[in-house]
Amino acid sequence: MLPTGAYGTWPSPIDATLAASHDGRPEYVSTVGDEVWWTEPRPAEAGRRALIRRRADGDTECVLPAPWNVRSRVIEYGGVPWTGTGRAEGGPLIVFVHFADQRLYAYAPDGPDEPWPLTPVSAVGGGLRWADPQLHPDRGEVWCVLEEFTGEGPTELRRVIAAVPLDGSAADDRGAVRELTDDSRRFVTGAKLSPDGRRAAWIAWDHPRMPWDGTEVMVADVAEDGTFHRTRVFGGGPEESVPQIEWDADGHLLLAGDRSGWWNLYRADPHGDTVALHPGEEEFAGPLWKIGLSWFRPLDNGLIATIHGRGTTTLGILDPQTGELVDAAGPWTEWAETLAVHGSRVIGVAASPYSSYEVVELDTATGRTRVIGSPHEDAVDPAYYPRPEERTFTGPGGREIHAHVHPPRSPDRTGPEDERPPYVVWAHGGPTGHAALVLDLEIAYFTSRGIGVAEVNYGGSTGHGRAYRNRLREQWGVVDVEDCAAVAEALADEGTADRRRLAIRGGSAGGWTAAASLTGTDVYACGTVIYPILDLTGWGSGETHDFESRYLESLVGPLAEVPDRYRERSPISRTDRLTTPFLLLQGLDDPICPPVQCERFLAALDGKGIPHAYLTFEGEGHGFRRADTMVRALEAELSLYGQTFGLDRTDVPPLELKK
Repeated sequence: MLPTGAYGTWPSPIDATLAASHDGRPEYVSTVGDEVWWTEPRPAEAGRRALIRRRADGDTECVLPAPWNVRSRVIEYGGVPWTGTGRAEGGPLIVFVHFADQRLYAYAPDGPDEPWPLTPVSAVGGGLRWADPQLHPDRGEVWCVLEEFTGEGPTELRRVIAAVPLDGSAADDRGAVRELTDDSRRFVTGAKLSPDGRRAAWIAWDHPRMPWDGTEVMVADVAEDGTFHRTRVFGGGPEESVPQIEWDADGHLLLAGDRSGWWNLYRADPHGDTVALHPGEEEFAGPLWKIGLSWFRPLDNGLIATIHGRGTTTLGILDPQTGELVDAAGPWTEWAETLAVHGSRVIGVAASPYSSYEVVELDTATGRTRVIGSPHEDAVDPAYYPRPEERTFTGPGGREIHAHVHPPRSPDRTGPEDERPPYVVWAHGGPTGHAALVLDLEIAYFTSRGIGVAEVNYGGSTGHGRAYRNRLREQWGVVDVEDCAAVAEALADEGTADRRRLAIRGGSAGGWTAAASLTGTDVYACGTVIYPILDLTGWGSGETHDFESRYLESLVGPLAEVPDRYRERSPISRTDRLTTPFLLLQGLDDPICPPVQCERFLAALDGKGIPHAYLTFEGEGHGFRRADTMVRALEAELSLYGQTFGLDRTDVPPLELKK
């Protein structure tokens, strides 16, 4: 029989350093010849993204040493930052974006030279930024999305599809960059060339729409000299979100669109007439938060590799002629939005409730799956991992609320029979996003100590169709707050959680939900608010970046029409309702949710006697990436819960709460 210990006081080998070292996941997988390449996080190296090469013989190496950081800042969230091609002589040629200066660089890793720049530096505003590169060695250029600042303001910019010479002639000459499109569209993805080289296709949309609201598929004819002509709208529309397109071998355009209420796959002929390939109430794509994400890829034999599911996702192989869909074997419950194909092989990034994200290969010829990169390794006994439960709760009006509940779990302790554990409700960011059913050592950090976690996929989350996603339209700060509270109260009502020891935490849009919950309900005893939005009026009138600068029009309503709604819902306007302790965490270099939001909120709270702590981090932007930052943040969060819930914890530095 296990020793009994009060919930929240259990010892655990999962410390903050271990959790931080496993933060992040592989991204942007692709093939270069017979090799597989991807980017990978390095929290201990100032949070940079490393470029990883897996050779055909299975040997794996980091291609670029620190401080090279393969990451784009286009739309601030970035996008595909690299591409490559095999060559008969000289080995692979790689083109990538370096985070520090946002220039494009070329690199031949098997040659003697260091990476050399392909694009110039601009001193205007945020400079020149690049994403979603498509290599065309036969044309001597790489096609990219170019984001070019025209002034100092965060929205003073233009975006076009551009061709950059591979010979380096544009490294100091902006005029050598050839623009393939005009800047009449606010947002574009990279242009994909048809198999015959005669057409190019891309995705475009404009303010105030977000890409999950509606996008257009654009097609242009490509002349012999590489110029675009007769650009036209080929598909999509204001109320249809198309987040990805691909050409098949026959020159048909494959696309994911949600015209049916779900992101399903379609094939379009040259006239734009479409056929649904596997209609159904499940998602074959997701929200386009980064430029160039991929949920499906056509194979050479005409089949389509596709990520799909409802809530959780799996990898399947679709026969577009028959509609038959066969899923790959394996334990994975979440496939990241990146896929590559080469011959009969499909490569993706996947995780499960008991394994972190790893690079997985499916051989469609044999049906065999195997891990080929970033393999999960248990740093501690898996008995310390939580066993999450997929739950559906009932919210106001009888609406469904999807959540993952992670009860406390330890091989060393069990809780007293007469005690219910504290629980922390996690509100994910986005808000157009979702909490994935995967192993997260930050969650295990709490559950292994006897604190439960409930991840709420509140109304507005993805993975459950457009109607579920649209519940948040003009209801941000209402539906998300209600749904999180409904889950917390249901857990207390059923005896799973201690009603007096409930907390809420979230980052970015989740930080908004956490703060709105603390200032709008009496459900929680405390909360952790991470790089949040706290003042809708300020954020919606110039305090954020261009991509989300009009996002609130769908989430809240047009500011000019409903200014009172902006004020009334903002936590900064409701500090008189705040009665519980909280922790506020903020990166000082955050262009999306800038520190001024936190500073203004704390000024409004001054003198009200609410215990709180405000921790800021130099060199951190939107989303903490440095190991030391994540350690400090996690330990501070645990200390907050310890002090609020009356837990005896001496394994973390005490957090000083000011009034």
